[in-house]
Amino acid sequence: MDDSRRSFLKKAGLSALGIGAGFPLLRASVRALQDESEQAAPLSKQWAMVIDIHKCLQPEVIKTCIEACHREHNVPDIEDPRKDIEWIRTESFEKVFADQTHPHTQESIKQLPVMILCNHCASPSCVRVCPTKATWKREQDGIVMMDMHRCIGCRYCIAACPYGARSFNWQDPRPFIQEIRPEYPTRTKGVVEKCTFCFERIAKGMVPACVEACQKLPQGAGALTFGDLADANSEVVKILREKYTIRRRPGLGTAPNVFYVI
Repeated sequence: MDDSRRSFLKKAGLSALGIGAGFPLLRASVRALQDESEQAAPLSKQWAMVIDIHKCLQPEVIKTCIEACHREHNVPDIEDPRKDIEWIRTESFEKVFADQTHPHTQESIKQLPVMILCNHCASPSCVRVCPTKATWKREQDGIVMMDMHRCIGCRYCIAACPYGARSFNWQDPRPFIQEIRPEYPTRTKGVVEKCTFCFERIAKGMVPACVEACQKLPQGAGALTFGDLADANSEVVKILREKYTIRRRPGLGTAPNVFYVI
């Protein structure tokens, strides 16, 4: 058997193993995303968010942002962490940016709380794996949407998302909502949900609820900034030009549209 044939059979065997193992196949899909992310056609509008980590250090800022988001979208408050639903949450810098820390990174930096949410990626892996198109990327502005009525609860999107940005309803969430807002639909058991950049507010010319709530706090000015990456004069573009920012796991090729000032 010549070397080229041996090499082909070896690759074919690894591919078959990947199909059976699931996660190796997912890694292959991520590599494909890396090739495609830079080739995606530019949108006429691309919504993005910039989070200033240092301006979000005060607990009141983080608490206000999360509460505003969850109140706006009827997100339940479930005490059991295994079943909790979160559109915005915090994790330590070390966990959020594991690929951008090293053994000598200061412990004080590793433990900084970082707000995390859906990254509304330019090349979202969750969209690629959804069998019912319950999650998709809007062509007009790049928001990665979630249709809870079409979701069949397969949770492929949860497995594919490298940022842990989605939650699954293991039970009826409505009994865990203190005051249901009729303006936004509640969900049912067996569906996935996540941040949608407050698309319903954007349609009215408003900013996301977390951004608005943050701006009302004296200590929250500039902590969260929302805008259009396709607009060279937008506030988010100005910040990205003037300050050093990072994104979560950029090497995966998903091209996140949430940036962090560090």
